[in-house]
Amino acid sequence: MNDLRYSNLQLGEKGAVISIIAYICLSALKLCIGYAADSEALKADGLNNATDIVASIAVLIGLRVARRPADSDHAYGHWKAETIASMVASFIMMAVGLQVLYGAISSIFAGKSESPDPIAAWTGVFCAAVMYVVYRYNKKLALKINSQAVMAAARDNISDAWVSIGTAIGIIGAGFGLPWLDPVTAVIVGALICKTAWDIFSETTHHLTDGFDEALIESYKETVSNVEGVQEVKDLRARHYGNNIVVDTVILVDSELDIHQAHDISTHVEEHLCRTYDVYAVHVHVEPLFAAP
Repeated sequence: MNDLRYSNLQLGEKGAVISIIAYICLSALKLCIGYAADSEALKADGLNNATDIVASIAVLIGLRVARRPADSDHAYGHWKAETIASMVASFIMMAVGLQVLYGAISSIFAGKSESPDPIAAWTGVFCAAVMYVVYRYNKKLALKINSQAVMAAARDNISDAWVSIGTAIGIIGAGFGLPWLDPVTAVIVGALICKTAWDIFSETTHHLTDGFDEALIESYKETVSNVEGVQEVKDLRARHYGNNIVVDTVILVDSELDIHQAHDISTHVEEHLCRTYDVYAVHVHVEPLFAAP
């Protein structure tokens, strides 16, 4: 099972590499044409893609570090490296998002009077199409290898496609006598960058502080309680370890059972959770349930 998880991480790296290549090309294209066409929105979109390069590199590094086997300093492996890398990327994205907002707002107050060259709008449409193709690839890969990180990258890809469409709309509007629409669109792009950074930060801190979906906990409890021989689920907790899930549970069994029978029940609990929810590891503590006097 671990070999398969490590293999999936390696496949996930391909999605990160494709995203990096796409973002490098599109960022360079948007920034060059954005400055040449004097489009604040396209320049903001280009900076947005520049942050995506950093985020994708962070994901790639996280995936590679996470593939390292357990050692003397990391007895549980390096699975959390990917989560930490995502948090670092969120800080960088927030810094760039604030910079984009500052530049766009300054441009609004400066009273921009000229509309950007129409080629900037066509650039936005072209880049949106490219990002949609990358999104489809990464989404298919994420579903194939069941990777949250690659799926997150896919969601970032499709959000970038929508941002590029919004950029094109703003530029086209500016061409119809509304030059202020271009920097206003840049403000929206900057706000989207900051929101994405905040969402990534919130999710990673939730994982690193062992936060977990309460509804999923209840599903785990129901599954465990339905295992033959389990009289009661006294306690069940779960946490994320990178993209993996670790479950700790205390179950009560008939006090008349011998140790071998109790052990078999705990093994069945592990098997049910791993098979039903693809849980990485399950730690089961068995306690006797004494009949009421």
